[in-house]
Amino acid sequence: MFDPQTLVVPDGTRMEERTIVVDGGAIIGGGTSIEYGIIADEITIGEHVKIYGEVSARSDVYIDRRSEIGGTVRANGDAHLGEFTKIDGKLAVAGNLDIGDHVSIKDGFEARGWITIRNPIPLIIFLYLYLSELIRSGRDEEVEKALDDLFSDDSDDVDTPMMILPAKSGITLSAIETGKPAHIGDDCRLQGNIRAESVSMGSNTTLFGSIRAKDVTIRENCTVHGNIDASGNVSIGSGNHVLGDLRARAINIHRSAVVDGTMDAPRGIVVEETASEVEEARKPGEVEKPKEVGKPETEAKAKAVVKKAKNKKHARSGRNTGRKQFARPRSRRDKRSRRERHGRGQRYYVRGRGAERR
Repeated sequence: MFDPQTLVVPDGTRMEERTIVVDGGAIIGGGTSIEYGIIADEITIGEHVKIYGEVSARSDVYIDRRSEIGGTVRANGDAHLGEFTKIDGKLAVAGNLDIGDHVSIKDGFEARGWITIRNPIPLIIFLYLYLSELIRSGRDEEVEKALDDLFSDDSDDVDTPMMILPAKSGITLSAIETGKPAHIGDDCRLQGNIRAESVSMGSNTTLFGSIRAKDVTIRENCTVHGNIDASGNVSIGSGNHVLGDLRARAINIHRSAVVDGTMDAPRGIVVEETASEVEEARKPGEVEKPKEVGKPETEAKAKAVVKKAKNKKHARSGRNTGRKQFARPRSRRDKRSRRERHGRGQRYYVRGRGAERR
């Protein structure tokens, strides 16, 4: 099951000069604007979506009401167009065509299957009327079966890669913008500055633009041709190359990654390496020399003895300066002689050059 609240770019997606090529399906939320064309397996377009290029589906295409397509629409399967849909090119359908009211097609349409022009009622009202009729007729088993079929998660296309654009997202020639988290797969080639709540990028992906988000995670062997600005944390894996500056609250970067600009992180920069690289750094067969246990203690004791002897020598020669060196009180005879000589006693004195007597 996909998450409609996350912008997802599947593996192998390429943004060419005027077209986005997806190796899988595409789901475009309502109110989205895309200045590219789209080529995908099955394309589903929501309400009030504006696409400036062509739409080409390898399977079916679904376009909801009041959406505008700026080019030709091609479908190798069936096509479903909601009311007030506008196509500024040609509509070519290899299967059946289902068109609502007030649909505008500038260059006409071509369909090889059945063509149905109608204005179907909303899906939720149809389900309500259908289930109400089954319950009123007393067919409870059919009601349970219908609910299981509608809300069952079993599907053969669950693992199919899908490009998902949340509602009110935007892809222009210079930016990819959304208010939701963004997940970019492996082996992608994208163009434009990414603006999202958070960004996670796979491996071997090239981005011709900058990244601005709260948190940014880049796995390995990716190239970013621009700056990375994050209000939260940034994690850069091995083999990545950032052709710009790196600014975040905290940065965790692999030692093999390359940043051409400056790195600014108020809460610190952590340079890490993988466990396998640590094992490779250790040379096999290298034996460490045994340490002498008693030697450091012997040297420490010898240094302490030498230092003590120097202190005694300096104390006798008067080389200890300052007011912190206090001598012991003199004997009674010395005190008596000094009292008679100076008229008062002195219990302590300061030894050293330039020291004041107390």
